Amino acid sequence: MILAPSILAADIAHLAEQIAAAERGGAGIVHVDVMDGHFVPNLTLGPAVVEAVRRSTRLPVDVHLMIDNADLYLDAFVDAGATRLAVHVEALPHLQRAVAHLRRRGAKAGVAVNPSTPLAALEEILPEVDYVLLMTVNPGFAGQVFLPSSLDKIRRLRQTLADRALHAQVQVDGGVTASNIRTIVEAGAEVVVTGAAVFASGDPETAARRLLEAAG
Repeated sequence: MILAPSILAADIAHLAEQIAAAERGGAGIVHVDVMDGHFVPNLTLGPAVVEAVRRSTRLPVDVHLMIDNADLYLDAFVDAGATRLAVHVEALPHLQRAVAHLRRRGAKAGVAVNPSTPLAALEEILPEVDYVLLMTVNPGFAGQVFLPSSLDKIRRLRQTLADRALHAQVQVDGGVTASNIRTIVEAGAEVVVTGAAVFASGDPETAARRLLEAAG
């Protein structure tokens, strides 16, 4: 399991130090949530922050585009240093084109789905993506509670990938804590995104280490 702390919950004024502490604690990916105030009810970060993250770490930089018209901004985020990008099936009508473009640019291409979106929406694109990002809260804000029904969705996605002999990673984002991370990993999550559970304590290094220990 790879731990991917989300800087949405970090202290932006001390971003480099917070990322370095999480990395010392065992984080394997840095996650950046990008929101536009339209697709989700919040405004967050843009390419300039991704550039700052890229300068701060050698870890992969994983960008989650919770925005309308994401295909217009793919190059900007890749140029800023994103190594992994996830676009939403609900927000992008030409999903295959975006995925193909990301892979041509040398980035890992992911597709994200909201809690109420059925896995059937991924049927055609699944062979072409490097990872699937399952939202386990309704996207928009940090600190929400994990939706229990998401466990079955994680298991079904993992089984679908196995049945079809596909190798996309299963990534989970939302409401992950030390008390539920083991169950989430056992259900099939390979990359786990969590923000508040790493950064809210003020000690990202210890918090990241405890999450990895709790995951088993």
